[in-house]
Amino acid sequence: MLTLLVLLPLGAVAVMGLRAENLAVLGGPDVLEAAVNSVASAAGSAALATGFGALLAIVLERSNVPGRTALRWVFLLPFLIPPFIGAMAWMALLAPGGPVNLFLQGATGSSGPVVRVFGGWGVVFLLAVHSYPMAYLVIAAALKRVPGSLEEAARIGGACQTKSLLHVTLPLLRPGLLAAFVLTFVANLSDFGIPALIGLPERYTTLTTLIYRYLASGTIGNPLPAVAAIGVVLLLLALVTVLLQRRLPSGSELETGSPATLPLELGRFRSAAAAGLWLAALAICVLPLLALASQALLPAPGVPLTWENITLTNVANAVTSRGAAAGIANSVLLAGGAALICGVLGLAVGALLVRTRHRSNTALDVTAMLPQALPGLVIAVAWLLIAPALGIFNTPWVILGAYVMAFLAIVVQSVRAPLQSVPAALEEAARISGASPVRALADVAGRLAAPAALTGAVVVLLTAVRELTISILLVAPGTQTLGVVIFNLQQAGDYNSASALALLVTLVGVAGLSLAAGLTGARRLPNTTATSKRT
Repeated sequence: MLTLLVLLPLGAVAVMGLRAENLAVLGGPDVLEAAVNSVASAAGSAALATGFGALLAIVLERSNVPGRTALRWVFLLPFLIPPFIGAMAWMALLAPGGPVNLFLQGATGSSGPVVRVFGGWGVVFLLAVHSYPMAYLVIAAALKRVPGSLEEAARIGGACQTKSLLHVTLPLLRPGLLAAFVLTFVANLSDFGIPALIGLPERYTTLTTLIYRYLASGTIGNPLPAVAAIGVVLLLLALVTVLLQRRLPSGSELETGSPATLPLELGRFRSAAAAGLWLAALAICVLPLLALASQALLPAPGVPLTWENITLTNVANAVTSRGAAAGIANSVLLAGGAALICGVLGLAVGALLVRTRHRSNTALDVTAMLPQALPGLVIAVAWLLIAPALGIFNTPWVILGAYVMAFLAIVVQSVRAPLQSVPAALEEAARISGASPVRALADVAGRLAAPAALTGAVVVLLTAVRELTISILLVAPGTQTLGVVIFNLQQAGDYNSASALALLVTLVGVAGLSLAAGLTGARRLPNTTATSKRT
């Protein structure tokens, strides 16, 4: 099954992309410019995200700042929102007629917009905003593994808490910092929504938006060979990342000591730190959503936000329109089918990886996890290449196959921990009672891990129903999804309807993913929702 879902599509990309005549495309000026922009924006945003994530991890996990629980939830909001919807929210906030520019124009006397979000710096900033929660979660998990005995020894030796932090804690966090940087770099390198909405208006092109332009605009006669060559580069980067993640120090060698127990005392700066964190959380996480909501509740762009002007007409029209209704139905059907298949297949793959010892397990693990590091556009191109041979071109089946390939890793990672906690004695007892190895595996480990697989399937459902990157390239007449509907409305200039649909998707997604994260446990959130970056 994984051969059909993963190896066959990626093999088609590799075979076509590695042809000499197609590799020549990589030397073109458009590709080189897009590659430089991609690496620059991904590296810059990953550095910002890792630095800010490390600061949040230290302050929220180790200090005595008040309101840490509420602050954690607010700062994690961008992680639960699709990046293209986040870009729409920031566009509403920083638009020429948006609240920020209106305020700054009044304060400075300027006749034009003071702040612009479009262009390269806007892409870097928004990629960092939507990836710092991933960095925070990875670094926070590493921070909890730092032995308290080492810090206590430094304090006993006369070091103040600042020196203990700089000379003991931070050096031990280097593996976590490196892992956070690598994860955010690859996720940002493969993002499509933010560069498309923020970069393209200023002709700032990345590899993902260049692929979209080749396929959607018809600028070249036969785009698939050129796109496949670019896809090979991104595929190699993803493979290197997966292998690097497997070799990165996990921090388990530090678990010989007790967990850190010495909090960072902020003293008289405690209230000031809390106020600064709340201001940052409101500016980064809340104000853009409020701007998106105001645009959804106003009858037209530029209309003042007053009680008299607030209306639910945009929301009603957006939900009841023929295109939106079809997009919602298609998204729910495709996401539900992907969730069901991923739940069953992911449980089977997880059980084989954790409960069996076979020399092919490493290959099975890499095959199942590799699509998680792939750009959605590469997955879409892979299925475009094999769809005609399978007889599913321009049908919903090609989108379903791409969804399963993209999101299978979510369920596999969800069931790992429950399966690892199942005692081997239970399966041995089933074998003694006459059960076959497969029956013992299914009846014991499978049943005990089924709730985790169900939770992972729910995450797949909530992630796939908001997906954009894959759908926008595989969409055919009658298969438009919700993400494509929102993106097309935004591109067509119908900002109010696009904002209304985006607001509903955001509210449902945040509520659903928050519930799913609560069921799985916050410590596994990075593994189960990392794929949402590509949406």
